[in-house]
Amino acid sequence: MRRAHSVAAVRAAEQALMAKLPHGALMQRAAAGLAATCASVLDRVYGARVVVLAGGGDNGGDALYAGARLAARGAQVTAIAVGPRLHEAAAAELIARGGRVVAATGDDVTTGDVGIGAGARSAIAAADLIVDGLTGIGGHGGLREPAATLAWLTDSARRDGTLVIAVDLPSGIDADTGEVTGAVIRADLTVTFGTLKPGLLVDPGAERAGPTELIDIGLGPYLPAPAVVSLQAADVAAMLPHPSAESDKYRRGVLGLVAGSEQYTGAAVLSAGGAIKGGAGMVRMVSAAPAIGVVRQHWPEAVLTAYDPDRPGDGIEAAGRVQAWTIGPGIGTGDIAHDLLATVLASEMPVLIDADGLTVLAAHRELLPRRAPTLITPHAGELGRLVKADRSDIEGRRLYYATAAAAELGVTVLLKGSTTVIADPDATRPVLVNSTGSSWLATAGSGDVLSGLAGSLLAQGLAPLEAAAVAAYLHGLAGRLAAADAPIGASDMLAAIPAAIRASTGDRVLQG
Repeated sequence: MRRAHSVAAVRAAEQALMAKLPHGALMQRAAAGLAATCASVLDRVYGARVVVLAGGGDNGGDALYAGARLAARGAQVTAIAVGPRLHEAAAAELIARGGRVVAATGDDVTTGDVGIGAGARSAIAAADLIVDGLTGIGGHGGLREPAATLAWLTDSARRDGTLVIAVDLPSGIDADTGEVTGAVIRADLTVTFGTLKPGLLVDPGAERAGPTELIDIGLGPYLPAPAVVSLQAADVAAMLPHPSAESDKYRRGVLGLVAGSEQYTGAAVLSAGGAIKGGAGMVRMVSAAPAIGVVRQHWPEAVLTAYDPDRPGDGIEAAGRVQAWTIGPGIGTGDIAHDLLATVLASEMPVLIDADGLTVLAAHRELLPRRAPTLITPHAGELGRLVKADRSDIEGRRLYYATAAAAELGVTVLLKGSTTVIADPDATRPVLVNSTGSSWLATAGSGDVLSGLAGSLLAQGLAPLEAAAVAAYLHGLAGRLAAADAPIGASDMLAAIPAAIRASTGDRVLQG
């Protein structure tokens, strides 16, 4: 489990730890870890050209001390000082070890330029490695000048092959949210200290941070519960239901699935497949007659009920007992869909709402809240219709909108997209994010597979937050296994779900 803590929690932990350490010891721990990582990514340290972008805060000090350690090993280290302040002791250490410090701006700048001096420009252009220590975890908003232009120059050098390592998190990213509102450093690797920060796990910040290496500096005993958590394979394996010797199809969980219509038969097939492959003991599907016929050909194990178009809600009652409902994929958005959704939400069972069900819900907000557990799985556009927000705003502020919607609607929210963010209406629970997503998942029907998979986990007894997180993890992993760098369709993901489960559990079934 990867845990991320808020800036306030990190600050408090640092203060508590520093009170027990000699002055400067914590910064030296961070600098030592940073320098070791920098050395590991360079082909050689001796003679390597390293540029340190140094702001006036602690991140700048960490970067300067790390630069001093690299200079002591023979690297040619140039620190570019941004702003009037610089960590004096760290800068002095760098100079004493053979490094140099130049100002970001200078008198030799041509008229009309932003103000970056020739020395800074030439150092960046020639660098093998750039270390970003411009701002720390307390920074908000995009970078201002001259840091904004340094970010542009750094990105240009990165495209030409220069490695970029960010200190704690890339400058310009909001540490608590991952939001990016202006110029920002894009890193190949981020070295963070003590604990992860939420902005390193949530896009758009996560995408700009690259892989993250966590350096233990001793904060663990002083940190509270995390704000954001990313599940790993061991966590998923521990949460996945596992049938016992006494299990039967009813004890393994019965999912009621309302999906498909006369027009959209494929959604019914895909969501049913997700539920079956996800381990539900039985799937009871309610749909239009044409969709029922198609599902019968693909999944003969499903128990099928065709609803009467004049009384669609009666089909829900006729389906029989279930442990949870999934509703929405391909059901349409007219009166039939509304009747189906209203009937399902009137039940006392856990319910997952997806796709067309969310469109209907946006037009009939009176259907919420409900007493029983509810999980919704929107993409940014669907969530925008529910909470009256622009899609682009949601994509840029994923953490905020997922948590705000969970509180407003009284449901668990799985916000699909470049980072899957899962928020519970209970604000004391951490937000969960998924790390297995892939751009190959952006294909028609992918969400239908996810809704069936997550619904099956609800039926097997997982709470909405855990069901959503485990389903997102397995769905992303199945997409990766199926794709292998080649285009795939949603049906390919279905076939790969068992392999994803085996990969997560270490083939525990085969191990007995």
